[in-house]
Amino acid sequence: MELTNDKIAGIHVRGGTILGTTNKGGPFAWPVKQKNGKMIAKDRSDELINRMDELGIEAVINIGGDGSQKISQKLFEKGCNIIGVPKTIDNDLSATDYTFGFQTAVEIATDAVDKLVTTAFSHHRVMILEVMGREAGWIALHAAIAGGAEICLIPEIPYDIKKIVKTVNERTTGDSGFANIVIAEGARPKGGKMTYKRSNEFGHEKIKLGGAGIALENQLQEEGIHADIRTTILGHLQRGGIPSAFDRILATQMGVKAFEMVLNKQYGQMVAYRHPDLIAVPIKQAIAEPNLVQLNSPLMETARGVGIQFAE
Repeated sequence: MELTNDKIAGIHVRGGTILGTTNKGGPFAWPVKQKNGKMIAKDRSDELINRMDELGIEAVINIGGDGSQKISQKLFEKGCNIIGVPKTIDNDLSATDYTFGFQTAVEIATDAVDKLVTTAFSHHRVMILEVMGREAGWIALHAAIAGGAEICLIPEIPYDIKKIVKTVNERTTGDSGFANIVIAEGARPKGGKMTYKRSNEFGHEKIKLGGAGIALENQLQEEGIHADIRTTILGHLQRGGIPSAFDRILATQMGVKAFEMVLNKQYGQMVAYRHPDLIAVPIKQAIAEPNLVQLNSPLMETARGVGIQFAE
């Protein structure tokens, strides 16, 4: 697809991708169907690089999260002129303050908390909202603070169910009469595991997270909570819709910076936002370790300061 002005007109208000691209499989594990119907993974990275040479493609700008940028690094090591741009709602890429897509997901999650608070207050219920976040609890943390949730459960802190029960009982039997809980999909109880199911879909990770909220609801009922409990799994609603103004601006800034990096031949680097600057960092550095919530960070202190319970 040639990205002419006509093709890109108006895409700033659209989520997703007009390219239709995905890192499913990727050039190093391309899904190939055999005659017997069985799928196998084939390394086609050399074919990709040769084809780009044939087409006269001078550089690649790879937009995506941790998985996409790991592919970027491997292609760079094979001689591909490639630059990374961090796009993931999880905000789990190191070396950048924010990835675009994250703030939009937070706004959607916060809107969901706001709506659930209405029901919780009106009907004296315990409302559980499950949001995305496999290893990093950034969406849950931001939504809990912005939405005023009483309890926030994130992957970085295995939770103590007894402490959650205590907080819920205090809320539901006191003057408030209700409680709101935000839980990341990767959250798990102390001594327990993440809630997931096995995936047989070729090219995807072997496990699919989802159900942490339902699991928590069951645990609370087993612990004797008598209040009505309702669970909402926000799921892919967080990944679509109209991007926030912040994400539109950040994506535009990163796009301009990426092209500057191409002109300067800064290959093997990723665009990163370090307030207030856009800089270039080695992709290898960005994917070295995930950007997780630090338990003593200022944002966590803010959350604790307003009384949010993490069931530590």
